[in-house]
Amino acid sequence: MKNTISSLLFFAIGFSISAQQSIWSSQRINSPQINTDKTVSFRLYAPFAKTVEIHGDFFSFNKKKENLILSSNGIWEFTTATPLESELYFYNYTVDGVHITDPENINQVRDISSFFSYFIVDGAIGNRYKVQKVKHGNVAKVWYNSPSLGAERRLTIYTPPGYEQSKQKYPVLYLLHGAGGDEDAWESLGRSTQILDNLIAEGKAKPMIVVMPNGNSSKQAAPGKGYETTKINPTLDVQNMSNGKIEKAFPELVHFIDHNYRSIPKKSHRAIAGLSMGGFQSIHISALYPNVYDYVGAFSAAVASPGKDVPLYQDLHQQVIHQFSTPPKLYAIYIGKDDFLYQDNVEYRKFLNINHIKYSYTETSGGHTWKNWRLYLSDFLQKIF
Repeated sequence: MKNTISSLLFFAIGFSISAQQSIWSSQRINSPQINTDKTVSFRLYAPFAKTVEIHGDFFSFNKKKENLILSSNGIWEFTTATPLESELYFYNYTVDGVHITDPENINQVRDISSFFSYFIVDGAIGNRYKVQKVKHGNVAKVWYNSPSLGAERRLTIYTPPGYEQSKQKYPVLYLLHGAGGDEDAWESLGRSTQILDNLIAEGKAKPMIVVMPNGNSSKQAAPGKGYETTKINPTLDVQNMSNGKIEKAFPELVHFIDHNYRSIPKKSHRAIAGLSMGGFQSIHISALYPNVYDYVGAFSAAVASPGKDVPLYQDLHQQVIHQFSTPPKLYAIYIGKDDFLYQDNVEYRKFLNINHIKYSYTETSGGHTWKNWRLYLSDFLQKIF
């Protein structure tokens, strides 16, 4: 018995030492390294690899990757040719045809079914996406019941600094993700929590509740977070993307928030905004319920009609005209010059112009990317409430 106990103790001690060694040895490579001149160096230990490529959104629009160079110590290296502007950047590697994240970088996110490492270059924009020494709001993952969709559904909810200690009531922003996204997208990829904390601390945005739901009518939650844990591979559910069910069921979510949070249940204190598919949904929801939202944001919105088989979508123009008989305080359209939805937004603005519907318009460089959507959210937050 004593020998057995001694053997177990020896194994446990040996395992502990091995684990500690693994922890320390994993820190041997500095990657990514943001240099003093704001160039960035990447390193990957892969002595037996034949090719290593890096893919990142810091490359030019027409150049999406570069090759890493193998040094004598088995480390592959690449340094950007020019300094990077202040921003949050995504990247990953391809090693002999296999996509991987940077094993030396603990900062990772998921975008639909792809995983990326990320880093932030300091500066005006980058600092807005970082956790700063300011008062912080809280983020909760919450479930609510949607009878129309026949399921319990998962939400991400941000409450502003001091919410739990006060009796104050707050305005609410409903913030919607794009196709393939879920209720985690704006928090992880969009840095919504950090943007809100920092803008509120700077006095540039009002303290508010932000509700980030899952906008896919056929899904309860992000992959692995719902009941169907065996089917966790995220895919684009094209068939159910534009079926009108989310828009029709949205009042159930508003009802849940107004009865469970200290919200101000008035049009003047509600906003709705979203990117791509979420922008499409924001336009339709605000038009379908014209007395509910006083602030509407369409970020790279998919504004074209999805088809004639969904009655809810067919009278959008007439619904918008009716919506503006008592107009919202802000109807904001954002789009990048290289966005594949650019021309659709041009056509939608023509309709608004012909009907003398007042809106704000922001056109940026770049395309259908999180880099733009974070900027749009930052700007929109400073204009509402």
